[in-house]
Amino acid sequence: MVVFDKPKALCDVPLHYCPGCTHGIIHRLVAEAIDELGIEGQTIGVAPVGCAVMAYNYFNCDMVEAAHGRAPAVATGLKRSDPDQHIVFTYQGDGDLASIGMAETVHAAARNENITVIFVNNAIYGMTGGQMAPTSLPGQVTQTSPYGRDTNHCGFPVKICELLSQLDGAGYIERVAVNNVKNVRNAKKAIKKAFENQINKKGFSLVEVISSCPTNWGMTPEAALNWIEEKMIPYYPLGVYKDRDAQSKAE
Repeated sequence: MVVFDKPKALCDVPLHYCPGCTHGIIHRLVAEAIDELGIEGQTIGVAPVGCAVMAYNYFNCDMVEAAHGRAPAVATGLKRSDPDQHIVFTYQGDGDLASIGMAETVHAAARNENITVIFVNNAIYGMTGGQMAPTSLPGQVTQTSPYGRDTNHCGFPVKICELLSQLDGAGYIERVAVNNVKNVRNAKKAIKKAFENQINKKGFSLVEVISSCPTNWGMTPEAALNWIEEKMIPYYPLGVYKDRDAQSKAE
C-alpha cells in the first residue's frame, strides 16, 4: 500500500530551507493541488525575493522570477497575455507581500485580477536575518526590535486578510495554518479552491498561510509550531474572510 507519493509537480531535489521550516509543507500542498487539477502544463508560478526566491528549483511547472514585491504585477501580465490558457500563482512571504509589495497586492485585488496568491506569513523577514516584518506581533522580539515590537513607535501588524476582504474586487480570501495535521488538511483545501476559482474565472484569490521560522524565532521546530498555536493564531484568526461565490449562492 502506497502511504506517500511525491507530487509530480514537485521536483525531486533537496530543499534549501532551514530545519523545521514549513515552506516545504506549503510547497507540497501547492504541488498536490496542481496535480489533482491536472494543470501542470498550463501553470506559471511567480517567485519574488524572499526565502522562496529559489522556488523555481522546486516546481516542475514554468516559473518566473520577480523583483522584490512585484509578483502580483508580473502575474497580472502573465495572466492577461493568455487568460484562457495560463494558470498563474504567486508565492510570497510577508515582508515581500505586505511591505515592499503592498501596493501591487492591494491593486491586484481591487482589479479582481484572476490570479492565485499564496501568502506565507511567518511574522518576520526570514531570508535577510530576522528583522521585524509588517506582520510581526506586538511585543515580538526580532533583530530590529530586540526589546519587542513597540506599537507606539512601529505601529500595529498588518492583517492582510482583514484588509483585502474589504475590497469589492477581491473574490476569495482565506487564512490557514500548517502547524498540525488538521490545519494542514484545511490549508490544502483552501489552496486547491483558490486554483479552482481561477480555472472557473472567479477572480482574485489569496490564501494566507500562518507558518513558522524556527531559525529566526530562536526556537526548536517543535516550539515554533506551538508558538503558532499559542501566539500567532489568536492574533491572526483562521477562516474564510471573503468568498464572493459562496455569498452569491446564499443570496
